[in-house]
Amino acid sequence: MGAGPRRLSRAEARQVAVRAQLLDEPRPESLVALVDHLTGLQVDPTAAVAPNVDLVSWSRLGETYAASDLRFALEEERSLAEHVSFVRPMADIGLLLATQDDIVHPRARGWLAANAGFRADVLALLADEGPLTAAVIPDTCQEPWESSGWNDAKNVNRLLDLLCRTGQVAVSGRHGRLRTWDLPERVYPTDLVVPSYDEARAELDRRRLTATGIARERSAANGEELGTGGLGVRCVVDGLGGEWFADPDALDALDDPGEPFLGRTALLSPFDRLVYDRARSLELFGYEYVLEMYKPAAKRRWGYFALPILAGDRLIGKLDAKADRKAGVLRVHAVHQDEPWSPSVADGVDAEIEALADWLGLAVTRSTHRSR
Repeated sequence: MGAGPRRLSRAEARQVAVRAQLLDEPRPESLVALVDHLTGLQVDPTAAVAPNVDLVSWSRLGETYAASDLRFALEEERSLAEHVSFVRPMADIGLLLATQDDIVHPRARGWLAANAGFRADVLALLADEGPLTAAVIPDTCQEPWESSGWNDAKNVNRLLDLLCRTGQVAVSGRHGRLRTWDLPERVYPTDLVVPSYDEARAELDRRRLTATGIARERSAANGEELGTGGLGVRCVVDGLGGEWFADPDALDALDDPGEPFLGRTALLSPFDRLVYDRARSLELFGYEYVLEMYKPAAKRRWGYFALPILAGDRLIGKLDAKADRKAGVLRVHAVHQDEPWSPSVADGVDAEIEALADWLGLAVTRSTHRSR
């Protein structure tokens, strides 16, 4: 008879999750190592405080991180690549191209086939004049993309996105906030290996488990798979029903007295993968969070772009702040406590707010004090 599932306390499960996301001590040593471990950073343009890629990187690397590091890795060193709204390790591009069938809907493939001439025009233009932004590429589509309205009249952007997913074009860099596009042979390594689907899927699943630490077998958000797919060690967590699956290396670290969990205070992006699986956050951390930027101001509980606050292995509140770059200040509208904080925890949060402002090159100005 096989052994039963591993039993974890809620605190142990949280520590596994925090460690997996590199939010404990010591901090990662480099941006490339960070992205390699996390497998990717979501690209989102919202910059109420800082863009997601920068905020996630700063929350791990601290004051040593600068946005110029990201540009260097993407555009000069080519150790990282922007692919389908994520910054990825360049070494993972072959895995992503091998599993393109998972992210390209049959309807999109049909649209590509109906626009073979459009595709040929774009590839020929990039070959002659690339890298180019989408804005300067003519729309010669034979069949427009039909949507509920969001992507109407955005045929060039839609084509480039699909060609990127299928490995026919690549993001070369950025011109301001706009992506520049080019042929993949000018961006990706000449020795790029695209493995079989099964090999690539297994490796991507394994890497997701390492970056997640612990999760349910099946979980997803906005089309992104966040569960383990059954990989890992079966676990039960005290006080929670059902099974969880944990990274075996993370459990080994948990059991090693020479590797004690060293928590710290961190301010997180709403898109941070520690909190992105809202159901997991509620179960493991007892933490409720909703991104309220799309709500009317009067209906917001925590703020337009509230930052989750981590202290050790607990998610303890939200920071409602906005970077006012013209005025040179980080405006702190509110610091929401999910439960009363000790003086040492409050001091740690205040220090992290100051560190965030210093990194942004701004001074802190407070509209209010802590609230519950």
